Amino acid sequence: MTEALMALAAAGGAAVVQAAGTDLWAGLRQRVARLLGRGDSQREQAELERLDRTAAVVRAVGQDAEERALTVEEISWRTRFETLLESSTAEERDLVAAELRALLADAPPPASASTGGFAAGGTVDIHAEGGAIAAGVINGEVHVGGTPRQPDPSQG
Repeated sequence: MTEALMALAAAGGAAVVQAAGTDLWAGLRQRVARLLGRGDSQREQAELERLDRTAAVVRAVGQDAEERALTVEEISWRTRFETLLESSTAEERDLVAAELRALLADAPPPASASTGGFAAGGTVDIHAEGGAIAAGVINGEVHVGGTPRQPDPSQG
């Protein structure tokens, strides 16, 4: 299998894990199951069950095991996509790769941050206490609650 297809499978695995628990999950879940089921309703149902288990893991991970659990899930889905691509004929492989690319185009972008930064692919609560300043760059939905306190006159 080419490096490009391996990278595509890896991106697919990451997208499944990143989408779990987001507003995009239901649609992505259906599309992944349909892609991996390849027209077989029983296989598609089995994939939906696997996807539900992944979503449950993503929701349940604790901070200690979070990275490891998410990595295991990502590798599992990457392997499923690699297997699908490897087991396809050359003609089918092109179609599967195109379907996977289309799926990825609608998936949430990976969260990333530079050194010293913080990125999240989900909900983040940013607040300041005791006159401190809180700031963040927001890409997505924002909910603002409460009334901010006025700064002390000595703070500007």
